[in-house]
Amino acid sequence: MPECPKCGSAESVKNGRHLGKQRYRCKKCCFQFTRTTPRGRPASEKATAVLLYTLGLSLNCIARALKVSIPAVLRWVRLFAEKVYEKPEPREVVVVELDEMWHYLRSKKTNCGYGRLIVAIPVNSLTGNVGIVIKEPSPDL
Repeated sequence: MPECPKCGSAESVKNGRHLGKQRYRCKKCCFQFTRTTPRGRPASEKATAVLLYTLGLSLNCIARALKVSIPAVLRWVRLFAEKVYEKPEPREVVVVELDEMWHYLRSKKTNCGYGRLIVAIPVNSLTGNVGIVIKEPSPDL
């Protein structure tokens, strides 16, 4: 007789049929079950999908190679990432306000300058954060 999927006991007995399949009942925990084979894909196949994804293959290509759906591969990759990788904590928060500079440039009467508002913040700057603001061109140019 098959093992109980709930408690793992080998003490199961036949307990009728359901939709043409044999039903079993565990003598220890009284759990009724029909499935004797495990559900889902094996862990080795899921690990292969994650490995192929980290090597740069697309989800669509992996799904075709393993003959599974694309959302299944995406779910395996996300579950692996949640288990293995930790989300980094931000070290410090820097707030940059460019509103005053923008109003100053808007109030100037010169026609020089080109482009839109650009903000450049270097990651590892020795002098601190940098903001670059470029005035928009006037419509008469």
